Amino acid sequence: MRKYELMYIVKPSLDEEARTAVIEKSHAILTDNGATLDNVNEWGLRELAYEIEDFKKGYYVVTTFTSEDTAINEFNRLTRINKDVLRHMIVRLED
Repeated sequence: MRKYELMYIVKPSLDEEARTAVIEKSHAILTDNGATLDNVNEWGLRELAYEIEDFKKGYYVVTTFTSEDTAINEFNRLTRINKDVLRHMIVRLED
């Protein structure tokens, strides 16, 4: 198993309850597929470097986790479908 860092941006137009549900659902995708979450850091509402879907701000979440490829592939697949997540990026950390 390898360590990864995940950053994703949630739409700023969501209320707190909906945003929390999106974050929990995103983390559930990883844990349901065998990943273990090491650290979850919510950066909060920040200005984007460029507009994404007419949004100038986004709610940033950074997570480090340990996983196999199956959890990452499933997260990528389901996050592309989810309209509440503007962007996401997964980076493998050095051992």
